[in-house]
Order: sequence, then structure tokens, then C-alpha cells
Amino acid sequence: MKLPLNPLLLAIALATGTLAFHATAAPATTSAAATANALPGDSLYHLQAGLTDQHGKPLQWSDLRGQPQLVSMFYGNCHLMCPLILENAKALQKQLPEAERGRLGVAMLTLDPARDTPAAMAEVAERHRTPEDWRYLVPAADDVRALASVLDVRYRFREDGSINHTSVLVLLDAEGRPLARSEVDGAAPDPAFLQQVRDALATP
Repeated sequence: MKLPLNPLLLAIALATGTLAFHATAAPATTSAAATANALPGDSLYHLQAGLTDQHGKPLQWSDLRGQPQLVSMFYGNCHLMCPLILENAKALQKQLPEAERGRLGVAMLTLDPARDTPAAMAEVAERHRTPEDWRYLVPAADDVRALASVLDVRYRFREDGSINHTSVLVLLDAEGRPLARSEVDGAAPDPAFLQQVRDALATP
């Protein structure tokens, strides 16, 4: 399913404006102005957000630029839908020709940075036996809602500490433009979405 453009641009504008006054978790590798000038207007990477991966390495949201990305938001203490998100993404990647697998980045962003430390994310990766090149990313606490907004992920915390959230895989092109999304309701990938991923990887 193609994503509508205008709501995404509005979300980016609102999120970027909100985050302009917050410090990020990691220093930007390039100036914000240079990055903004180089990115397409509909790129989600205009959002300035700091992240830390499961190895403790700081990076910026825009550092995912350079290859198509399969992105989702989840949390480590989730025992129903989040494991399905991971298994669905694993199954999709396995159905790609071997030569194409390395061309698709996979980034899983936590909705719960207070509990999902980099060490906790590393444990999730080990427990679910996901490929070593997957990124499990912990956003700065102030950046979670903005990232969820641009990815169109809705969530709310419940009284018991669980999180009710959209279970979705989002496909971004190498420049961070949204190409497609797939609602996750099981471990098997949607064939139409799989084809969209293949088409994205075939685009020079």
C-alpha cells in the first residue's frame, strides 16, 4: 500500500519543529542544514533524532540513509505481537534471493527506551536469533513520539506497563522515502509487500 504524502510531510514538519529545542542522544555526523539540503523533500530522515544501537553505538536517524530499510517499532517486554513482527521480518528476509538480503537494512526501534537499554536490545536480538546486521535502536526519550509519528505508529502505555501499539513493517527507500507498509498479524510476510521489497531492491 502506498503511503499518502501530505500527512507524512505534516508529521515530519510537526515532529521536526518539536524536536528542534531538544538535545539528541548523539552528535550529528553532518550539519542539519547540509543533510536537509541533500535529502528529498518527502524523506523521513529530515527528522533529527538521536539513537543508540544494541552495541551501545550512538547514531542519528538519518544515518540509516544509503540503502532501503525495513523499519518497525516494538518493545522488548512484549510477548505477543512484537515477536511476530520480528519473525515476520525474518521470514521476509529469508524469502529474498541471497544476493539481495545484504542490500536491505532492518531497523527495529523501541517504544520503551526507559526499559529497553542497548543491553536489553542485544538480549532480544540473541533470543530471537535475528541476523547480526539488524539494528535494534533505542531512541532518545524525547524522540520516540516524533519517530512514531513519521512512521505512522500509534501507541499508548497501559497501567500494567504494557504498550498498545500498531504492529507494522514500513519500507523506506535509500533516501528515507516511504514506499509501502504491511500490517503484521502473523509470522508469514504478506506476498504483496514482499514483492514491493523486491521491487525496491531492484531499483538502482
